[in-house]
Amino acid sequence: MPNLNFTFHHASLIIADTATSVMFYCDILGLQQTDRPDLGFPGVWLQLGGQQIHLLKLKNYDPIIGRPEHSGHDRHIALSVPKLSSVKEVLDKRGIAYTLSSSGRKALFCRDPDGNALEIFQLIK
Repeated sequence: MPNLNFTFHHASLIIADTATSVMFYCDILGLQQTDRPDLGFPGVWLQLGGQQIHLLKLKNYDPIIGRPEHSGHDRHIALSVPKLSSVKEVLDKRGIAYTLSSSGRKALFCRDPDGNALEIFQLIK
């Protein structure tokens, strides 16, 4: 097997409204926007260390309704934080629903305004 030395660069999520997504990801979760080239359609790129999340305002072919209530049972991206209780406080204050990991580890699962699933877990040190 060849060793091609892949590293993870970004994940892309489909969004319906750029301003709503920026409010969720930047104003609520505290992620930072980074430069994005003109790709011929609206969107936002978010920087997380050496990786990015690309929010693309394009037609969404995936169903938004009928997804599992616990988004850990759905395709999702995972973000780590030093202190999960801080995230829970922010989500509770904003009335954003989430479920806790059924494994007992310090992790929660929520959805963005477009139904994209996020796992947020506390790094164990």
